[in-house]
Amino acid sequence: MTEQERDVMEYDVIVVGAGPAGLSAAMRIKQKDPERNVCVLEKASEVGAQNLAGAVIETGPLDELIPDWRDDPPSICVNAADDEFWMLKADGATKMPTPPQQNNHGNVIVSLANMMSWMAPKAEALGVEIYPGFSAAEAVFDENGAVKGVRTPDMGLDRQGNPKDGYTPGIEIHAPITIFAEGCRGNCTKQLIKKFELDKDCDPQTYGIGLKELWKVPEGQCKPGLIQHTIGWPLSNDTYGGSFIYHLDDNRIAIGFVVGLDYEDPRFKPFEAFQQLKQHPKIKPLLEGGEIVSAGARALVEGGWQSLPKLEMPGAVIVGDAGGTLNVPKIKGIHTAMKSGMIAADHVIETGKVDGYDAALRASSVGAELKKVRNIRPGFFKGKWVGLMNAGWETVVAGKSPWTLHNHADWRATKKLSELEDQTPDEAQGYVKRDLPPRDRLASVYFAQTEHDEDQPVHLQILEPDICTTRCTEEYGNPCTRFCPANVYEMVDNEAGEQELKINAANCVHCKTCDIKDPYQIINWVTPEGGAGPNYYNM
Repeated sequence: MTEQERDVMEYDVIVVGAGPAGLSAAMRIKQKDPERNVCVLEKASEVGAQNLAGAVIETGPLDELIPDWRDDPPSICVNAADDEFWMLKADGATKMPTPPQQNNHGNVIVSLANMMSWMAPKAEALGVEIYPGFSAAEAVFDENGAVKGVRTPDMGLDRQGNPKDGYTPGIEIHAPITIFAEGCRGNCTKQLIKKFELDKDCDPQTYGIGLKELWKVPEGQCKPGLIQHTIGWPLSNDTYGGSFIYHLDDNRIAIGFVVGLDYEDPRFKPFEAFQQLKQHPKIKPLLEGGEIVSAGARALVEGGWQSLPKLEMPGAVIVGDAGGTLNVPKIKGIHTAMKSGMIAADHVIETGKVDGYDAALRASSVGAELKKVRNIRPGFFKGKWVGLMNAGWETVVAGKSPWTLHNHADWRATKKLSELEDQTPDEAQGYVKRDLPPRDRLASVYFAQTEHDEDQPVHLQILEPDICTTRCTEEYGNPCTRFCPANVYEMVDNEAGEQELKINAANCVHCKTCDIKDPYQIINWVTPEGGAGPNYYNM
């Protein structure tokens, strides 16, 4: 379909993504210039439905954006009370001093999903137009090659890409300035980083996978405001990660597990490790007798300062975790995402252009915060103990080391099966019996309430399918069948009795792990039809 055949809408500013960075940018623009026309596109069925985070937040940017927010807080908003930091072994736990970066005095525990659905009507009251169920399939460009907006996906295509009854072509939305706030590994953002070579002067981005469950537990098992973090078991010393346990109100506990995607063993199963964690004698008593209310998974950006790409290009800027503003040692990114969106809005209002935003962000409090902790995450590349010692040093010197450690691409860290010293079959790698739900990954997907029309083009594109059944099987043992938390990828026998890759796209929770960790970089995650995907509540 040609450009002339598509409907076109015009705005002053387009924001792609109704997360913390996107809504903050849109609200700030309307606060400072009420006459400017701003629209926000959100791929989820409703605002907040696909936002997933811990989430403990520093409230500074929220105080600035919505000064009276405490008079009408989001539906889950618990003041942080106490912090605990534990080192786990298989059969015990040692309480450790809480790292200064994880001192949560003055912070609040929220549901990011609820917080975004709470912010949306406040943005609309300012005149922001929000369109849930409309994702951005790709950026569109003017005759000079500058971004002039985005195109939404065609709706009503069957699995082969042919129009069905009710087919509706995507529309183009044009604006002099587009703000990409798609979150970690955003669909358009990764295309634009490649097109404009925005990452040519920075380290490769590095990521983690975060898995989270919300539990309703019996009376007395929850201490509202208690924040617990763990490191150690069930992860090996050379695998970065840990857990968080946030005690909410109404006998609810949020428990999550984060694993750095630079782990080496292709047989490793992040979902199974999370379930093992819940069996630990320190953690299991918190959950016993309870039930899962909601569950989900999402990749998160861990590269920090040295992996920030250039955050501007002709006609557009990148804000929040789409660019990589998460503070890993704090395990917090909502305040930096919000602030980056507000900085972008201020820059657009003051200058009327995108040029200079990248420098403004780097010179801001967000840049200073990321630069200060730049060496902590890469310090763990040599294992847990070296990482902890390095983190201690960086904390003492307040990040003023005269060096910057470098990041590497996660997929390059994956070892081939022949390179592994431990040749123990993966099903025998120290797993303990578990009796807490869910029973498996498919059961967990149920709690994500994910919905996709089965008869639509598969949004997980395998660029070289033959590799899956030849080289990948032999060299890595098809790690996609293990790292995916939603059982999207399966190796099955076809009618000819040969192995082939089956993609259960309807299970996908949009975590983006496959797009990141695949050792051949042949999995391309693209947006499905608008509104498809998980539907998180109270997460």
